[in-house]
Amino acid sequence: MSSSPSANEGPFAGWTVRRRLQAGVAAALVVLAVLGSVGGWAMWRTSQLTGELVDRRSPALIASLRVEEALVNQETGIRGYGLSGEADFLQPYEQGVADERAALRKLRPLVQGDTRARADLAAVETLAGRWQERIARPVSSASAGDAVKLAASRATEGKSTFDALRHAMARQQSHLQTERTAATRSLRQSVTLRNWVFALIALVIVLLAALVFEGLRRTVTGPLDRLGLAAREVAEGRFDRAITGTGPADLRRLASDVESMRLRLVRELEFSEASRTLLDEQAADLKRSNAELEQFAYVASHDLQEPLRKVSSFTQLLQRRYGGQLDERADQYIAFAVDGANRMQVLINDLLAFSRVGRVHNDQRTVELEETLNAVLDSLSVAVEESGAEITHDPLPGVLGDATQLGMLWQNLLSNAIKFRSPDRSPRIHISCAADGENWEFAVTDNGIGIAPEFQEKVFVLFQRLHTKDAYPGTGIGLAMCKKVVEFHGGTIGIDPGHTPGTRVVFTLPVSPAAPAAAAERETEQ
Repeated sequence: MSSSPSANEGPFAGWTVRRRLQAGVAAALVVLAVLGSVGGWAMWRTSQLTGELVDRRSPALIASLRVEEALVNQETGIRGYGLSGEADFLQPYEQGVADERAALRKLRPLVQGDTRARADLAAVETLAGRWQERIARPVSSASAGDAVKLAASRATEGKSTFDALRHAMARQQSHLQTERTAATRSLRQSVTLRNWVFALIALVIVLLAALVFEGLRRTVTGPLDRLGLAAREVAEGRFDRAITGTGPADLRRLASDVESMRLRLVRELEFSEASRTLLDEQAADLKRSNAELEQFAYVASHDLQEPLRKVSSFTQLLQRRYGGQLDERADQYIAFAVDGANRMQVLINDLLAFSRVGRVHNDQRTVELEETLNAVLDSLSVAVEESGAEITHDPLPGVLGDATQLGMLWQNLLSNAIKFRSPDRSPRIHISCAADGENWEFAVTDNGIGIAPEFQEKVFVLFQRLHTKDAYPGTGIGLAMCKKVVEFHGGTIGIDPGHTPGTRVVFTLPVSPAAPAAAAERETEQ
């Protein structure tokens, strides 16, 4: 593969995706931290100027105007009282005094940090105090006649003093207005600077995002897309497609690993092709062998049955016609021949039935086990009556399977339970059923002679017998056939080792999709 550093981004070829991301994120964080600091300073500066204008400059100018208004009201009231002697003119004067005091209380703290503003306020307060001392208080406290005389005698002094006061207030307001205008201009400049700073921050963020996307495209998504395309081509069958890596070192290593996997797959494919060829040959041999086995089953079920029936028929005829006419040993030999022929016929039939499980009978449909069990009980009615057996069962569900095979399953389990009964008691057989997740669990429990623990696995082996044919007839195929039927239906079967006395055969069958509802309805009805 072509993955040398010289072919992949020069000095950054040895960098992994993690390292590149770390470097990019660190650089972006540094830039954003610087811009954030500048933006924070711009916000702080704007906030400071706004507070200066809103909390100090504008309120100071307004308070100065209110002081002037209060002094003008005082001068108007004193002049009116001094001209007419009417006490009603003193009301504006008294209100003006109160307003002056209130305005001065607000103005004094607002000019504490400004030397010129404090000087202007001191001049205004000095002139206002002189006018009040020389003109306002003497006139307002005199009687009506005396007030007119006093006002007339001090008219020139009062006018000159108040004019000086007016000039002082005008100078103060001019200075306050100038400072307010300067603060407003500074605020505008600060807002403009703040807007430019944030616009720059936004632009840098956009550029960083573009750089991030472009960097990811070049170093991550692009190489991954190319690697993915090559991998998909290999997955579609182009195993000769070499996979080359580009981009960061770890992606190139990943491409190298994928290329190694492709080469391994090529080798495995070549081995699989050889194995498949061998399997095809073995499958052909197996198919031919199965055909021969089917031919053998056909011969066993037809060609062998005929001579066997002939032997059995003639030996039985020989027994009926000459039985008792020959000596005792001849009668015994004839009985052996008849029994052997009969057992051979039963054995062949059982072997044929065993070989047909899953091959001949395979009609998969929903089978109602209640109906199948009832049919089996009808066929076993003579054996049940002769043995005095009592057979009970729980409500049985429907399962997906072959009715013939499931009938053979009940037939063998129940006939075994009746056959291997205890001589001391009548057979009691119970079939239980319970849902266990995705399976039905069945149990056929009897009170017969039982099975020793060491033979509980062997009884499911073909031709495995625990008793002689004289004690209990049979071919030893019954439980082996039961196991084959259950396993063909996807279940398991075994002997419950903890059950005594007697035997409990436990087996499972998968739950049919439509069976649980029907079983629940039957349980409700009963």
